[in-house]
Amino acid sequence: MTALADLYTIPEEHLDFRATIRQIARERIAPRAAEIDERGEYPHDLRKLLSEQDILGLPFDTEHGGTGTGTLMLNIAIEEISKACASTALILMVHELGTLPIKLFGTQEQQQRFLPRCATGEWSPAFALSEPDAGSDPGGMLTRAVCEGDEWVIDGAKNWITNIGIADFYIVFAVTDREAGHSRGITAFVVEADRPGFSVGKLERKLGMRGSPTGQPVFDDVRVPVHNVIGEVNAGFKVAMATLDRSRLGVAAQALGIAQGATDYAAGYARERRQFGQPINVFQAIQFKLADMETQCAAGRELLYQACAKVDRQDADVGKYSAMAKLFCSDVAMRATVEAVQVLGGYGYVKDYPVERMLRDAKLTQIYEGTNEIQRLVIARSMR
Repeated sequence: MTALADLYTIPEEHLDFRATIRQIARERIAPRAAEIDERGEYPHDLRKLLSEQDILGLPFDTEHGGTGTGTLMLNIAIEEISKACASTALILMVHELGTLPIKLFGTQEQQQRFLPRCATGEWSPAFALSEPDAGSDPGGMLTRAVCEGDEWVIDGAKNWITNIGIADFYIVFAVTDREAGHSRGITAFVVEADRPGFSVGKLERKLGMRGSPTGQPVFDDVRVPVHNVIGEVNAGFKVAMATLDRSRLGVAAQALGIAQGATDYAAGYARERRQFGQPINVFQAIQFKLADMETQCAAGRELLYQACAKVDRQDADVGKYSAMAKLFCSDVAMRATVEAVQVLGGYGYVKDYPVERMLRDAKLTQIYEGTNEIQRLVIARSMR
């Protein structure tokens, strides 16, 4: 029997906020989604919209100018926006990802310096962990930082970094003790984008999420003061893992939104599309596809919301549940979008209809913030 403490509730005010976000997504974001994808341009207008509606304040506590509404409400918002445009949802997702290290491990001075300006939408962050040869394995990191007096000097390059060229500051992980061993001797730093020696390298040409820039930040003798260290020196791996345990719920929410958006569109199409003199949703082959898609979305939502509630309660098994939510919801996103394309047939394969974009966007959710193979390892290790 499930204990009462394991259940989650959605307060009425959160449901009202969800309704507002859903309306914004439907009326303001969805009409821009195809253009954002086609042109591959960052939607500055929609970021301003999210800021004006206090949506960018969702990752933050009230003491830092945020809404103080917690992890569940944040991911409900990501889900709703992702139904319309996954690239736009990434604006909110990276807003959490790039500030969580400061929120969880930063000093009060760091929190006051960065978080309020992010809560208002004035500043935008980025999270720089992965490298060309260090994706799933942070132990292969080559970026290094050397302490010189009251400064650290950072050299190296990162890869696959979301918000590249947009962010006002980057959370950068660098090796500070090469002899410490695998995944040890890594330190987290705040690096402001206007520091000398920082530059933007190549931008990736991506299959999906094309409205969110991804690329390679380069650090050439970038100097940061010692008070830009996040947490303890040589304890950056802990900072990264604690951050990802929470932020990967945003990927789960994004994946769920993509899946539900594709399901809703396919269901609406099946009501209108006629073959053999009747709507195609009267045929069992189509009905069963839609039924499976809807069921998988509902199951993913329960797992995601349960995991979010665990973060808000600070339960000990957050890592396991966030991994399960990310794994399940991203797999559902791929299944649902593939089936949505099939329901639309030839129309599903062309850019005039949104499900082909949803399919391309869905694939990334199985890869970033820890591949699904890594999520299975996390889950399995928790069962030993």
